[in-house]
Amino acid sequence: MPDLNQTEPAIALRSPRITVEIARPGTVYRGSRFDWTAFITQVTLDGAHTFCVPESTTPGQGTGGIGLCNEFGINEPIGYGEIEPGEQFPKLGVGLLTRIDGESYQFARPYPITPFPISMEHGADYAKFTVEPLPCRGYAARLEKLVTAAADRLILAYRLENVGERRIITTEYNHNFLGIDGRPAGPEYLLRFAYVPKVETWPEAIKAEGCEIGWRAVPEGDFNFLAMGFPTVPPHNWELIHLPSGVGVRVSEDFVPCRVPVWGHGGVICPEVFIAIDLAPGAAMTWRREYEFFT
Repeated sequence: MPDLNQTEPAIALRSPRITVEIARPGTVYRGSRFDWTAFITQVTLDGAHTFCVPESTTPGQGTGGIGLCNEFGINEPIGYGEIEPGEQFPKLGVGLLTRIDGESYQFARPYPITPFPISMEHGADYAKFTVEPLPCRGYAARLEKLVTAAADRLILAYRLENVGERRIITTEYNHNFLGIDGRPAGPEYLLRFAYVPKVETWPEAIKAEGCEIGWRAVPEGDFNFLAMGFPTVPPHNWELIHLPSGVGVRVSEDFVPCRVPVWGHGGVICPEVFIAIDLAPGAAMTWRREYEFFT
């Protein structure tokens, strides 16, 4: 089982240019939404520039997300529709959650958790996490995640294996709670995709031209839009730049997304690149995200 000692120090990975702080499973975050493993709370470039911020700085608001944390099944909870209140369903990267009532699944609600067993190993520049399944009505999956710091790059490599008896259909994404050097979202930022995103309706706070997206002012509330029109062959690429300083992050995913929402508010900008998961019993899949931090 994961160590739930809240005083346990974070794992720190180091390369010549970046330091990556990773919360040990079950310490900083113990909620029922985000994957407990590779919960990256900060990335620091050249000892000077930071990239990760909390989901919300207002006490009592948000769901506890920080920095680079991923989630499985935000809209596709595995087996939730098959069970009655009081019964359990698997939330990958977290554990078996208990259905509370007859309402539909809501990712922001806290659910009782029986955590999955998690093992980890780490060195100076890597950390590996393995999440073992607790079988649940034929569903069972083993998740492996390798985090590596190399020069100016952070690499997240995932492997998910269906070791159960039933097909697993869901999604995964990294929430990317980004705020460069703590600067608020607004005209100082530029979000650039490697393609021209097709958006049904742009939020009022957003201005877009071609593949570049900016902000007219610091948003007063939440903003969100769904970017479509992404390439049908990998990789999927995007970058976020703080224009006055020239500090930014480029991200490359080695898969074709199933959806690309962008959410945020004055304190955070969150491009969320989803991958579709459809695993027959005995099957496995791998995917990878690479973050390049630059000045």
